[in-house]
Amino acid sequence: MAAVARGRGLSRAWLCRRAGPGCGRHYRAALCTELKQPLAIEEVASRPVRPHEVRVDVHFCGVNFADILVCRGQYQEKPQLPFTPGMEFSGTVLETGTDVSTVKEGDRVIGVSGFNGMAEECIIDPKTLWQIPERVPLREAATLPVSYGTAILALEHRACTRPGETVLVTAAAGATGLAVVDVATNVLQAQVIAAAGSDEKCKLAMQKGAQSTVNYGQGGLKEAVRKLVGSGGVSVAIDTVGGDVFLEALRSLAWEGRIVVVGFAGGTIASVPANLLLLKNVSAMGLYWGRYKEQNFPVFSRTLSSALQYCQQGRIQPHIGAVFKLEEVNDAFLHVIQRKSTGKTTTAVHYAGKPMEIWRERLCLAWRVL
Repeated sequence: MAAVARGRGLSRAWLCRRAGPGCGRHYRAALCTELKQPLAIEEVASRPVRPHEVRVDVHFCGVNFADILVCRGQYQEKPQLPFTPGMEFSGTVLETGTDVSTVKEGDRVIGVSGFNGMAEECIIDPKTLWQIPERVPLREAATLPVSYGTAILALEHRACTRPGETVLVTAAAGATGLAVVDVATNVLQAQVIAAAGSDEKCKLAMQKGAQSTVNYGQGGLKEAVRKLVGSGGVSVAIDTVGGDVFLEALRSLAWEGRIVVVGFAGGTIASVPANLLLLKNVSAMGLYWGRYKEQNFPVFSRTLSSALQYCQQGRIQPHIGAVFKLEEVNDAFLHVIQRKSTGKTTTAVHYAGKPMEIWRERLCLAWRVL
């Protein structure tokens, strides 16, 4: 066996990633070593887990615009170089610290990390792990934390959306936009107007459950919404674009309507005309999803538990637009930057599947014997 392993030219570090303490542990990770430069895929030495930590074998990691911004040095959080991006992932528990009782080896979990998910392994606080129900695949589970966590917080916690209300969603074919459409339509029983920049994206939003669509690449958003709902306006607007799109969405609100600011994908941060808030008694509010983890963890945790429950029940169906291998992470970033993505973009860390992992494990055991 050892002769076969050496003959294939495989490194001892690669072979022994799953081995025990007696064999050097290494795993592959996407590393940002310099801001505004392509990520590198490198072998990283694994460290022992502390008593309160969990080691997770990462299968899929979501690609979020925040990952791109942090690698440019343009995000609120600025990790010390070098670092591994990746805010959300799914996988299986490899090892638990002596003080951990909430999960065990072999459990399937989703995790919310700071920025370290785009790697074959992730060491994390068990507090930010949620067990995946049996009927939810790992690939779909990896898409839930950021997009669906944001959608549920925006619609249920911030806007307090009620059944039958009309919800306007901008950038409706993006990861967060489609999640908002999905939750608003299929969980909250709201009437959804999906706004996007092309007919193709509008069609996708309709397939997810939107009752009507607006292509704001062909004209003004406010007038198009007025044609659909009349002068009364919409009850709720969830905006991820900013700029003029935000202002038109604000002007589309009904009496006592609510608009939730989720992001500024268009690159422009608009100023809120306070007179518009006064005239219709409307509310403009923000949503910074990640901040809830620090400021109100029970609410944060409840949204992720709800997302997993909705997915298990078949009430929501995450849309995965593209899957890239770990070594294609720079292509994945470019896919998002160039606005080619619809729904969620993910990296498949274990793209080849488990048979390779089993084969690697057996070779590690052979090395240890020798």
